[in-house]
Amino acid sequence: MKNIQAILCAGFILCALAFTSCNRTETTDPQQIVNQAIVAHGSQQLDQAVVTFKFRDVRYRVLRDQGAFVYSRTFTNDTTGQRIHDVMSNSGFKRTVDDVEVELPEERQKAYTASINGVVYFALLPYFLNDAAVQKEYLGEAKIQGEPYHKVKVTFAPDGGGEDHEDIYVYWFHQLRHTMDYLAYSYEEEDGRGSRFRKAINPRKIGGVLFQNYYNYTSKEQFPLENYDKAFEAGTLEKVSNINLEEIQVSEL
Repeated sequence: MKNIQAILCAGFILCALAFTSCNRTETTDPQQIVNQAIVAHGSQQLDQAVVTFKFRDVRYRVLRDQGAFVYSRTFTNDTTGQRIHDVMSNSGFKRTVDDVEVELPEERQKAYTASINGVVYFALLPYFLNDAAVQKEYLGEAKIQGEPYHKVKVTFAPDGGGEDHEDIYVYWFHQLRHTMDYLAYSYEEEDGRGSRFRKAINPRKIGGVLFQNYYNYTSKEQFPLENYDKAFEAGTLEKVSNINLEEIQVSEL
């Protein structure tokens, strides 16, 4: 009887190891890694969908329809009490103040467009990682808090990469779950380049799409962006904020 139990136990362990091995991402192809993440997050459903959410007391609405898009945000000006409604789409940008359209210089339109686009980009990740301007590079494997990850660097081609095409991102994708659990990015500042590292928290599926909040970290030290995982493991990063999406709703077109 004991021999039978031992055989059954060994068989169970072998099956479990085989299952883990089959689900582990062995590929080093960054395109395949991103594709698996998009499926794991349910991001393919965003090709034709409307997503609404609140971020820092601003309400956002994201409509996407096979490449066509309309992004909007609505908020109240703390100083004047006026209701601001911004809309950006394939055809341009428009602002209304208390339901009256206002004229804006091109520079201001670009700034508001970049602000809206930035919030939407992070909120829907990894959805945008297959955009035409995205350039992917595999950086190797990593372990964070004992978990196995693939590390992928993303840069943008100048043609189609937007105003911030010089920004650089690094993503950590879990080798078993295929989820995007960490990311780091650099951005242009007035006095040089800054960087941040984010840890995903509170993952939840809404309308079949995985949404996450983040802890947002920075470092006083200068080092390559791809080494943020080592700094995080060493406990040398400084938490600067929480990135929380609230009142999320997803509906199909």
